[in-house]
Amino acid sequence: MKKDTSRRIFDRAMLITILTLAWPTMLEQLMQTAVQYIDTAMVGTLGTQATAAVGSTGTVNWLIGSTISAVGVGFLSYIAKAYGAKEQTAVRRAVAQAALITLVLGIFFTVLAVSLSGVIPVWMQVDPGIQKMASAYFLILYLPMLPRTASIIFGTVLRSAGDTRTPMKIGLLVNLINVALNFLLIYPTRQITLFSLPFTVYGAGLGVIGAAVASAIAFTAGGLCITVVLWRHPLVSPRGERFAPDMEILRPCLRVAFPNMLQRFGTSLGYVAFASMINSLGEVSTAAHTIANTVESAFYIPGFGMQTAAATLAGNAFGAKDEKRMRGLASMFIPLETVLMVGSGACLFLAAPFLMGLFSAQGEVIALGATVLRMVAVSEPFYGFSIIIEGLMMGVGRTKRPFVYNIIGMWLVRIAGTFICTQVLGLGLIQAWACMIAHNLLLFALYLICYVRGVWNPLRGKAQGEG
Repeated sequence: MKKDTSRRIFDRAMLITILTLAWPTMLEQLMQTAVQYIDTAMVGTLGTQATAAVGSTGTVNWLIGSTISAVGVGFLSYIAKAYGAKEQTAVRRAVAQAALITLVLGIFFTVLAVSLSGVIPVWMQVDPGIQKMASAYFLILYLPMLPRTASIIFGTVLRSAGDTRTPMKIGLLVNLINVALNFLLIYPTRQITLFSLPFTVYGAGLGVIGAAVASAIAFTAGGLCITVVLWRHPLVSPRGERFAPDMEILRPCLRVAFPNMLQRFGTSLGYVAFASMINSLGEVSTAAHTIANTVESAFYIPGFGMQTAAATLAGNAFGAKDEKRMRGLASMFIPLETVLMVGSGACLFLAAPFLMGLFSAQGEVIALGATVLRMVAVSEPFYGFSIIIEGLMMGVGRTKRPFVYNIIGMWLVRIAGTFICTQVLGLGLIQAWACMIAHNLLLFALYLICYVRGVWNPLRGKAQGEG
């Protein structure tokens, strides 16, 4: 009886820990998604061409952001493990190296993105009539790449030490700035009525360019804020540490980050190829795809919020060499994630037409987007399982298998299937999204085998092999 009671207390304590770590990340992502919704709706009032111009290069944003996030995963694994082992000196040294890498990557991606801004819309097969608009939007969005890099990597550093609230608060600030500036920069000066009283609202009338400027300013503010917070943080501040390359720290971080970087780069490049094929289907398909992607992102929030908590807690347990806690994490995360994703999938299925209608008044765009959203809603619980197992593996530094799984799914299923459907058979957006769903289901099958065999858990013994 005593054993059962302690077990219940342990589970309850673990559940509280999981939710304490996960909810700020979920809220942060919810706010980011809300701003995406607002951005899309605001730009959507300018017409289908404006929506297509903003969304047509969005996958390149994923490509760059995901590559930077992969580097953050290497530091997350190292710092979470050191934090769990109570090695505070190693934590601070690792954060100093994260600051160095942030500087290098921020400068590199600024130069790369800005120099390619004129040709990216061409590569993405954007309609010639909106290529100039898409190029200008992309250029402005990537000028503040250094603060954007700081937001990604420093946010990951803070989460790896269990501080998920600070990135959430800074994310809220970024979102508020973005929405306020959108309101002022996108639209021209106009008259509005509030409580039966007329008001003049001044605006720059910059349209799509105004949306890009608003985002750029907001990203800059967020990067500066999170840098100041990191520098003053009582647990992970790098003050007093050396900022020269330290291979004793960088080597294990990069060993974890490199496969994850290849995974994210490969899958993000796949997203670029996928979007390029979608763009070739015309404005209606591009607009429906862009809006459906924005809508769908909100319903993955439970999954990715829990993944961050899973990675952090798995790294802590690995650092503490606590095999019992490691097994307990999986037994708690999987059912919790499944319930959350079943609920979010059901909501997406029911609300798909309404949500599409928030961003477009065109019946053809709404109908097409609602159809693909309802298709993907059914696969969400399966994808949620994959997200959790991948998060546990990232936390303990096992990133090779996820790299292989994701590359196989992206290129042999999604991209090859979409190419055959859209470019060879002349089919449309529905068939392209069916290939995306097949990719998600393959990931579920591969991660299920990985979980059953125990290869995700480095504390289980040599029988599980390498990750």
